[in-house]
Amino acid sequence: MEQDASPYVSNQLTTMLKKDIINYIVENVPYLMKQDASRAVNIIITSLIEGLKNGQRVEIRGFGSLSVRERRPKSVPNPKTGRIMHIPARKSIHFTMSKSLKEPLIKG
Repeated sequence: MEQDASPYVSNQLTTMLKKDIINYIVENVPYLMKQDASRAVNIIITSLIEGLKNGQRVEIRGFGSLSVRERRPKSVPNPKTGRIMHIPARKSIHFTMSKSLKEPLIKG
């Protein structure tokens, strides 16, 4: 069985960078210049960040949703010294996959 030759789809553990997304867009939308695709990706990322900063849940149909969750403060032992470390409350981003993304990933 021949593997997909696309640099964007791989069974290996690799990292897709922002420039890879931009290149993918440029290859699939021939009339779009690279700088325009880059600007569009930056605008999308900025809008996602702004939504999360404003406490909004960001939903992209067919992909998933992003939301900010509050993590409580906790006290845990330092693995090396055994002394108790106090970790302050913080915010983290939570991602929930959409059903249409989850199913192909599970089937692998």
